[in-house]
Amino acid sequence: MSKRIVIIGGVAAGPKAAVRLKRLMPDADVTMVDQDSVISYGGCGIPYYVSGDVADEKELRSTSFHMVRDEKFFACAKGVKTLTSTRAVAIDRENKTVSIEKVETGEKGTLEYDQLMLATGSQPFVLPIPGKDLDGVFTISDLHKAIDIKERIAKGQVGKAVVIGGGAIGLEMAEALTDLWGVETAVVEFMDQLLPKAVGTNMAAILTKHLRDNNVEVYLGEAAEEIVGEAGKVTGVRTANRTLEADLVIMAAGVRPRSQLAVDAGLQVGATGGIVVNERMQTSDANIYAAGDCVEIPHLVTGKRFVAPFGSLANREGRVAADNMAGIPSLFKGSAGAFIMKAFEISIGSVGLSLKEALAEGYDADTSLTSPSDRAHFFPGQDIICFELVFDRRTRKVLGLEGVGPMNDGLSARIDAAAVAIAGGATIDEFGNLEMAYAPPFSPAIDAINAAGYVADNICDGRMRQIQMSEFFAWMADHSSKPDWQVLDVRHPKQVAPFEEKHGKEIWNSLPYEQIRERYNELPDDKTLIIFCNAGSRSYEVQVFLDSVGKKNHFVLPGGFNVIRRMGADWLPE
Repeated sequence: MSKRIVIIGGVAAGPKAAVRLKRLMPDADVTMVDQDSVISYGGCGIPYYVSGDVADEKELRSTSFHMVRDEKFFACAKGVKTLTSTRAVAIDRENKTVSIEKVETGEKGTLEYDQLMLATGSQPFVLPIPGKDLDGVFTISDLHKAIDIKERIAKGQVGKAVVIGGGAIGLEMAEALTDLWGVETAVVEFMDQLLPKAVGTNMAAILTKHLRDNNVEVYLGEAAEEIVGEAGKVTGVRTANRTLEADLVIMAAGVRPRSQLAVDAGLQVGATGGIVVNERMQTSDANIYAAGDCVEIPHLVTGKRFVAPFGSLANREGRVAADNMAGIPSLFKGSAGAFIMKAFEISIGSVGLSLKEALAEGYDADTSLTSPSDRAHFFPGQDIICFELVFDRRTRKVLGLEGVGPMNDGLSARIDAAAVAIAGGATIDEFGNLEMAYAPPFSPAIDAINAAGYVADNICDGRMRQIQMSEFFAWMADHSSKPDWQVLDVRHPKQVAPFEEKHGKEIWNSLPYEQIRERYNELPDDKTLIIFCNAGSRSYEVQVFLDSVGKKNHFVLPGGFNVIRRMGADWLPE
C-alpha cells in the first residue's frame, strides 16, 4: 500500500514538499489542503503586482514556463491531489486523521494519513484599535486583497493612503502606491526607525531620507491610535500627534505564525508562537512535520529560536521535510536572517544581528561603518555603497552586516557572501580575506566586504579610534554639549568651504589631507578633533600620522560625508 501523506497549506512550503515527495516516491498518495481558492503563489511579489512591475496576478502563481499552478496543474503535471477552499479543522494524532470542512458549503470530511505536514504559514497582526474593520482597511495577507487594492486604485478611488508599519512589506507597499499610481502616501511607525528588526539606525536613516525624497511621508515614534471613517468607509488615521487623511489604509504591523491547529493537536509550540521542529523539520510528533512561516528555527548567530517568514526559507524547509518523509536524511540547520529589499532607486539589506541586537544579546559589540565604491572607482556608473559590520571585540566574531546601495547587484552580492561566512562563524580577519570575484565592472580590487573587515580589525586592535554617527549628530545639534570639539575636515578646500561658511572655522576647520604632514603644528592642542573626509579612509591615515607625532586628541568619523549626506541633516549646507 502506498504511503498516505497529507499536507496542510498550499502557498510555499506545502507545494514544495508535495512535488518533491512525488519525485522521490512516485507511488505516494499526496494530498494538499488549503482554505484558499488560490494556491502556490509568490506572496513576496504582491507589492510588485500592486505597483505594476508584475502586470497580471496570474504571473505570481505561474511557473517559469507559464503554467498556472492550480488544482489541475498539481493533479496532471505533479500527481498531487489538491483540495482548495477546504479548511483543516482538527488533527486526531492517535487515529492519524485530519478533519476537514469545505469553506463555502460547510461539508465535512476526514483524511487519513501516515505522515502529516503543517505548512499553515503566518497571519497578519491586526492592531486592536478602533476602525480596524472599516471598508478600505487592508492587511497584506493574500492575493485576493492585493487584487482588491489594485482595482480600487485603478478606478481612481484612492488619492491618499496611510501605511501602518515600517517593516519591509509596508515600505514596499508605500513605494508601490507612490511610484506608479501617484497616491499621496504616509508611513506611520511606532518605533523610532524604519525596519527596526532588520537594520540599525544609520542604515534606517538613509532609507528614511530616500523615501521622503521620493514623496513618501514618514512619521517615526508614532502609534496609530484610531482609524477614522465616515459611513463605514475609512477617511484617515489618528496618532497622538496628527490625523492623516486616507482613502486606503494598509495595516502592515507584522505577522504571527498560524499555529493554532498545532496547539489544538497538542504539538509543542515555542515562545515565539511558532511550531517547534528539529533539524529534520519534525514536530514533537514524529509522524508530523512542519515548515514555513508557521515554525520557529534556530538563529545561526545567537542559537536562539526565531520566526523567519521568508518564502526562500519556506521552500528550503519544505524540501528538507519531504526528504525526511521519504526516508532520506536531510537537515535544515537554521538561518542567519538574510534580508534585502528595494526602495525606489536604492536597495537595503542585512544578515545577522544589528548593533542594538548584539548588545542586547550580551556581546561586546562594536561596528565598522564604511562607504566605498560598489565597483572600481574609475569604472563608469560606479556608486557609493554603505556598510555597517557588527562584530564582537572579545572574540573578533562577525555578528552581522547591513548596508544600503544603489538598486543593482552590488549589495546583494555582499549580503549573500556575508550570510555564508557568518553562518560559518567567520571572524573579522576572515572577512578581510574573503575571496570575491573581481573585475572593475563588478567590484573594486579591495572589495567592499574586505574593506569592512579591515576597518573592524583596526578598531578591534585599537589602531583606529572612532565616534559613532549618533554621537556626532547629537554634537552638531548642540555644540555646548562638547565645547572642546572641532571638526578637522581633510577634504579639498572647495568641498569644505560651504561647511566653514555655515558653521564657522571654530567649529569646522579645514586642513587638506595632502598638507597634514607639513602643517600639523597648526592644529589646536586644546581641541578634540573629529577627523572628517568622504569615506573615512583618509581620516584614518591622518589619525595614524597624528598619533605618530604625539597628537592624540582626535577621533575618526567613520563613513564620512558619503554616509551623512545620505542620512540627511538640517545642519548640512544647501
